[in-house]
Amino acid sequence: MNILIAGAWPYANGSLHLGHIASLLPGDILARYYRAKGANVLYVSGSDCNGTPISIRAKQEGVTPTEIADRFHMEFQSCFEKLGFTYDKYTRTDTEFHHKVVQQLLLKLLENEQIYKKRIEQAYCETCTQFLPDRFVEGICPNCCKDARGDQCDHCSKILDPLDLLEKKCKICGDTPTTMETEHFYFKLHSFQEELQTYASHAKTKGLWRDNAVQLTDRYLKEGLQDRAVSRDLPIGVPVPVKGYEDKKIYVWIEAVAGYYSASKKWAEDCNTDYANFWNKNTKSYYIHGKDNILFHTIIWPAILLGTGISSLPDYIVSNEYLTVEKKKLSTSKNWAVWVPDLVTRYHPDSIRYFLTINAPESRDSDFSWREFIYSHNSELLGAYGNFVNRTLKFVEKSFDGTVPNSKIDKVIENEVKQLYLKTGALIESTQFKRAIERIFEFIRDANKYFDSHKPWIQIKEDPKACKTTIATCVYIIANLAQLLQPFLPFSSNEVKKILGIKEITWNPIDNLLLTLKEVYPLFNRIDIKNINIELDTLYKQTIK
Repeated sequence: MNILIAGAWPYANGSLHLGHIASLLPGDILARYYRAKGANVLYVSGSDCNGTPISIRAKQEGVTPTEIADRFHMEFQSCFEKLGFTYDKYTRTDTEFHHKVVQQLLLKLLENEQIYKKRIEQAYCETCTQFLPDRFVEGICPNCCKDARGDQCDHCSKILDPLDLLEKKCKICGDTPTTMETEHFYFKLHSFQEELQTYASHAKTKGLWRDNAVQLTDRYLKEGLQDRAVSRDLPIGVPVPVKGYEDKKIYVWIEAVAGYYSASKKWAEDCNTDYANFWNKNTKSYYIHGKDNILFHTIIWPAILLGTGISSLPDYIVSNEYLTVEKKKLSTSKNWAVWVPDLVTRYHPDSIRYFLTINAPESRDSDFSWREFIYSHNSELLGAYGNFVNRTLKFVEKSFDGTVPNSKIDKVIENEVKQLYLKTGALIESTQFKRAIERIFEFIRDANKYFDSHKPWIQIKEDPKACKTTIATCVYIIANLAQLLQPFLPFSSNEVKKILGIKEITWNPIDNLLLTLKEVYPLFNRIDIKNINIELDTLYKQTIK
């Protein structure tokens, strides 16, 4: 089985916040799960280093766009590594390799007569003496009448043309832009209307997409697909590979989504293998992103693939809703955010991964609360999971000299564990990660009840044989929890593996438990609840009014 997992590309214009991680974490959960099952997995992503937001940040700081992109690309890599993300290829869009792949796709669309030239009016700032990239134009959305930028409204998700905005302003200087005529290449998006309707209908029938993707795509298709510009007058980006138009750049909406394809090809080149194994009809693909990127993955990218003859349309659209912070909309401009580079230095990565999975915005917006974050760590990771592991293994250490007793496993528990693999796996494959981890933690709570009800501290004196069965069963539970939780909590799972001497993770129940424990130590430490007020105080103080 070949599995392609495509994680959205964060803009390299600022640090990652928890909203980014909440939307991207499902990709790593899927990758770890499918690898444990023995599937061939390709997990790709990278930093978007060509986007307008980078130019804006560079202008603000008085440095080059490359300096900005380099800084945040390295920071992203560090954060993802500390959170345990296992990308097979994490690259960037300003590489020569990516540029060539994108140019090849554009030339293929031209060859297939899916692109044409058109003279248009484009926003032009007389003060800045330049054509304005779409994101440099801000104003009021004509659809929902809320603040919007020139390429898409974050409130109603409508894809916009900057000239459609009301009360337009130049993001650089604040003046009202005029219009000037220029020539650009356009993609015949309208010609894929029928094919995309069939594609979206199939995904809906099969339950492959989340509701937000189904509803937004249906709405967009009902409005009728409009042709989209594929070139822009931009200072940085992928040059249009057509004679006389080299100064123009390929528009980021076509260029960034092509990163999944270019990253796959680069991975194949580096590994001396064939990328086509992951770009055919026999591949199961998952596209991981936030709700603001839905249409680029359900409409734009499928149309590009159809137009270039690549027979591998996205299967699963894993599109999270938004993550709020302390019941307020996350705002990077007001610094109302929890920043990942800071968070990963002070909290256990599994605490972050657990909270963002158990509170994932899978079907509606969810909230990050410092109180809930700290209490969930103390009560669930430490109090339920960590406590069960520690009390069981310490008992083995004390009462059996660190050697797991050789005894039959409780048949009821054995059957429950086998069912847990099946049910959890099915939930992960259908992108129901929250329900999957909830089911595992329900089992953990039951495991604690099993330990308490059997009272091994009494059994060891009154019925040693029964005690051996109880403890062997509890160690059996722990060994299998290390595998079941590995997609979600890889760091603590690895610690359990070390203690038990388990060499590899699979997605099959572990039966052979004739082992001697290594040093037993707590998986998690308690977080002082005083941290709640400290963190809240820091959050409010950092906010820009």
